[in-house]
Amino acid sequence: MTTTHSGVPTAGRTTAVAARATDLTKVYGQGETQVVALDSVSVDFRQAQFTAIMGPSGSGKSTLMHCMAGLDSISGGSARIGDVELTGLKDKKLTQLRRDKIGFVFQAFNLLPTLNALENITLPMDIAGRKPDRAWLDRVVETVGLAGRLKHRPSQLSGGQQQRVAVARALASRPEIIFADEPTGNLDSRSGAEVLGFLRNSVRELGQTVVMVTHDPVAASYADRVVFLADGRIVDDMPDPTADMVLERMLRFSGGAPQTPGFDAKGRTS
Repeated sequence: MTTTHSGVPTAGRTTAVAARATDLTKVYGQGETQVVALDSVSVDFRQAQFTAIMGPSGSGKSTLMHCMAGLDSISGGSARIGDVELTGLKDKKLTQLRRDKIGFVFQAFNLLPTLNALENITLPMDIAGRKPDRAWLDRVVETVGLAGRLKHRPSQLSGGQQQRVAVARALASRPEIIFADEPTGNLDSRSGAEVLGFLRNSVRELGQTVVMVTHDPVAASYADRVVFLADGRIVDDMPDPTADMVLERMLRFSGGAPQTPGFDAKGRTS
């Protein structure tokens, strides 16, 4: 596969920053058991851009996402969402920030089985006591292709459709940034390609900002940019990736080929 999925010229992308890490450090344990998961990482995630984070197992890619999303504390340096510094935020303020400014999509769909698709999509706003913007909600539902499934409960939906609901839920409140952690990990190749396409469209058509952790080169090729980590440090930053370019770079870092097959825009195994 040698074509990108972004369809957005590099020169036409915004330079405004949605999230920023500056000398971000994360250390687990002490003494002989101490592990430096992130070692003075500095990186910007620009608005209306789809960024993939890749690296070998233990490279710090999920840790970086969790620290940037306020899901894990940081040991040193700075993490910001927009103009809000996460360091030192009290639990209540951090919870409010995650609710109001951040969307999440995880490998597990995390849908409530007793609620239908629409109720799952609007649940975070319902809990916050906010009414959804109906025009925006309709646009999100159309973007992820759920118009005919809103009354269905999760058990009546395929895995791919459930993940579409999770994507729509992340988009519905118009967050400043969406963090996606292996969002296609529990999906077959065709459903995974569909979900990646919806994330891609949310950037291109809705102006959303997406940061995705993935191990798969073809999944990463849907992004505008790939940031590579190794041993807790950023070792490369690739614009306009293709699956072949990403695979070659990963082979160089790890010395071995990724074992999980990828999928292209039509859901075919690569």
